[in-house]
Amino acid sequence: MKAIRRFTVRPVLPPALDALGVLASNLRWSWHEPTKRLFREMSAELWESTGHDPVALLGAIGTDRLRQLADDRGFVEWANGLRSDLEVYLREPRWYQSLGDDAPTSIAYFSPEFGIAASLPQYSGGLGILAGDHLKAASDLGVPLVAVGLFYRAGYFSQSLSAEGWQKESYPVLDADGLPVQLLRNADGTPVVVTLAMPDGGALSARVWRAEVGRVPLLLLDTDIPENTAEYRAVTDRLYGGDTEHRLRQELLLGIGGVRAVEHWCDLSDVTFPTVFHTNEGHAGFLGLERISSLIGQGLSFAEALEVVRAGTVFTTHTPVPAGIDRFDRGLVARYLEGGDLLPGVDPGDALALGAEPGDGGDGGAGGEASAFNMAFMGLRLAQRANGVSELHGDVSRGMFQKLWPGFEQADVPIGSITNGVHAATWTDSRMVRLAEERFGTTDTTSVDWQSDALSDDDLWRVRREMKQALVADARERERALWLEQNRGGITPDWIDQVLDPDVLTIGFARRVPTYKRLTLMLHDQERLTRILTDPDRPVQIVVAGKSHPHDEDGKRLIQKLVEFAQQPAVRGRIVFLTNYDIRMAQVLYPGTDVWLNNPLRPLEACGTSGMKAAMNGSLNLSILDGWWNEYFDGVNGWAIPTAPGEGASEERDLFEANALYDLLETRVVPEFYDRGDDGVPRAWMSRVRHSLAHLSPELSAERMVREYVENLYVPAARSRAALAPENARPARELAAWKQRVRGAWPGVAVAHVESGGLEHVPQVDDVLRLRARIRTAGLSPDELSVQVVYGAASFDGELTSTRVVELRPAGGGESGETVFEGEVRLVHSGGFGYTVRVLPRHPLLAAPAELGLIAHADDAPSDAAAEALGRVPSLLGQTSVPSTPGGQGYGGSASDTGFGDASSDGFDDRAHEGHEADGSEAGPQGDGAHTDGAHVGGAHVDGADGDGSHGDGAPSDRAEG
Repeated sequence: MKAIRRFTVRPVLPPALDALGVLASNLRWSWHEPTKRLFREMSAELWESTGHDPVALLGAIGTDRLRQLADDRGFVEWANGLRSDLEVYLREPRWYQSLGDDAPTSIAYFSPEFGIAASLPQYSGGLGILAGDHLKAASDLGVPLVAVGLFYRAGYFSQSLSAEGWQKESYPVLDADGLPVQLLRNADGTPVVVTLAMPDGGALSARVWRAEVGRVPLLLLDTDIPENTAEYRAVTDRLYGGDTEHRLRQELLLGIGGVRAVEHWCDLSDVTFPTVFHTNEGHAGFLGLERISSLIGQGLSFAEALEVVRAGTVFTTHTPVPAGIDRFDRGLVARYLEGGDLLPGVDPGDALALGAEPGDGGDGGAGGEASAFNMAFMGLRLAQRANGVSELHGDVSRGMFQKLWPGFEQADVPIGSITNGVHAATWTDSRMVRLAEERFGTTDTTSVDWQSDALSDDDLWRVRREMKQALVADARERERALWLEQNRGGITPDWIDQVLDPDVLTIGFARRVPTYKRLTLMLHDQERLTRILTDPDRPVQIVVAGKSHPHDEDGKRLIQKLVEFAQQPAVRGRIVFLTNYDIRMAQVLYPGTDVWLNNPLRPLEACGTSGMKAAMNGSLNLSILDGWWNEYFDGVNGWAIPTAPGEGASEERDLFEANALYDLLETRVVPEFYDRGDDGVPRAWMSRVRHSLAHLSPELSAERMVREYVENLYVPAARSRAALAPENARPARELAAWKQRVRGAWPGVAVAHVESGGLEHVPQVDDVLRLRARIRTAGLSPDELSVQVVYGAASFDGELTSTRVVELRPAGGGESGETVFEGEVRLVHSGGFGYTVRVLPRHPLLAAPAELGLIAHADDAPSDAAAEALGRVPSLLGQTSVPSTPGGQGYGGSASDTGFGDASSDGFDDRAHEGHEADGSEAGPQGDGAHTDGAHVGGAHVDGADGDGSHGDGAPSDRAEG
């Protein structure tokens, strides 16, 4: 018999055990091994059966055991000591508190999902896990984040398989009383409720649950309350469920309701309202419109409020394909925005233009009727700073969103990158942590010199085998449970006890199962794979896990195909598919593998953090050069699977890359693993493992990632926001008026003529090329224009590569309406050389030269369509405006390298850039400090990021862009 409703009754703890309630209510326990050991000590059996969930453990443990523990003086002192340690952790200054007054006092972080712990299942995959790691690292660093998401009553889904290998989904309803969350309450004890006006006079209300993630509060909005109709109560039923309108309601609630929840939390906690907002993907994009509405209520116009909001907003895109972006019917969005009740003061036309796609006629550029409202486009238009999540993904994103900046090269698009990281304390196995503590005296595995003589190969090999034994035991238990579910009343067959072997080379593959991740690439030649798996002397085993979206039939077929192969008697036990991939499984799976396999279609993997987590535990990566592996593979820390020429999926591509995978396994990976000495330890293999741990652990950590967000995005955003605030936002009003004036004048801005001189006879290395450009300024002053010469190696058709940028200086008036700009370029390389001249708007409050989407080239002609689009989009990115008249272009005989001693490279910084030069691609540097030395900025390598004019080496950086 089943209950019609299930809920959790929390125990009344003896006063001596009050510390247990405190420790269980803060999710720091999920990455704090000493606290987990305390709860395990209470009952090892219950700790396992409750899924390592302290709240569930406390609810399940008997009163007799609680009394026994309360009488145990040593246990009580242990618990009280850990509570004291938590209190110190929560209040002591940490890294962030050393940054000074520039650092924002409060930052809001919005995401549609958060993967903190298995006991709080509010995530589906990598995006949520990344968000959870971001919060944990922010807490460890002392970053004053407040995070906002939705509370999904059924989470994502629980996965099982039919006997035929077809994925089955179930949606167990969560009981909030049994989770580490508490209601956010007003001072009078009533729950905080936020309400959004809905069409036809309706209202959507949500209460707010609060989870404590170390020092970071996480606010989760829940619509399953009596104030709502049945339809609105279901808005937060499932993650990524429902139809299009259901998803729109979720995203309106997340963005608009989330900002209102933050306001309540700030008032109740006496915390300053955030000046910086970070939206993790486009789902939370409506948060910008809510903030604009609030500023309009304070007397600003939409355009003025937009400047304030953009200055303090960071947007991170995680998708490498347009299909991954939420797009809603424009008419549907309009129905929710019209009437003025949802967003007071915001004209629906202004709001809709933010999500318009260039070319669809929706004020995003010239074209026909508007049809779609694009959440990523709105996110980019509402954020002055944007980034992808790996170097390669940053470049892919610049290409994918290039249409928002027509006339600009892909490298110029102001989207940078900060490569994801993973939270080491969460994902590093406790055995590795203990090994680091025993040999190096620290539990911080990212700071350990794993190549030191203080650690022997034998010790590391022993610990690695122990982790594999744990994976084998877990896999057998999961296989046994699945078999019993599929064969109720049956007796488990003996072969399940032979699944996997801790002494066999173990490959892991676990991730979501969209088609581009190619779960079944390994099955391309099943006979060859079978030979690899069953080799009598050097066998291989593969552990696979992953969920397909409930509506993705193609993904489900891939799972079924792999399961059918794994059920063949010849390979049964050598390849297994584990169901219901989640945090708890992952924490056993990653450490238990020798090799982590990743074979997506390049470049469709935005980052791919599963391989990072495996590397943190000494697993070696075997991957396509995509995502993070593209920038971190060094030839020793694993193997790179060669990529077939061309892009896109094809049978030929799969054949090429599958054969490359088999070749690597047969000739490189398997032989090295089984090349053993008399002691049974593979020395060459362990050398790779130690190298990988030593070099990757610090680089792959989420603390590195969050530091870069703080230094490269949050602090610059706070400065930009602060610069617009004085005198009732007078600078914001002036900036909005300046942009309107520049946009109005821009159709008349052109490069009228370019001339060069200074070269005698045949150009030689070290010659100086002097350039003079006459610019039609259309009434704009010279200091409002950035006139740049872009130069580099030139192909026979004139295409420039390896470009650099030098700023030309105003040198007085020319003909009527023109200003002369001049400068010099030193030729330092022999070979084909070319240059061109371009003009961009200049203002100290712009974060990037391309921010307005305006540019004039020496080789452009006026565009009627561009002018039409310009008039159509007076206040948004994405307009088309590249009017200019043809200008001269000079060609010499060698490349050049030197800037000018007193010329600013961009003029976009509060600090002067004397003699500053950008190199690496056709892009000017960002000028507000949103970059670091050696960082790519809109595709250009910026030397002397502190404005001192120093010249870097021009090498590509593996750190933050823009």
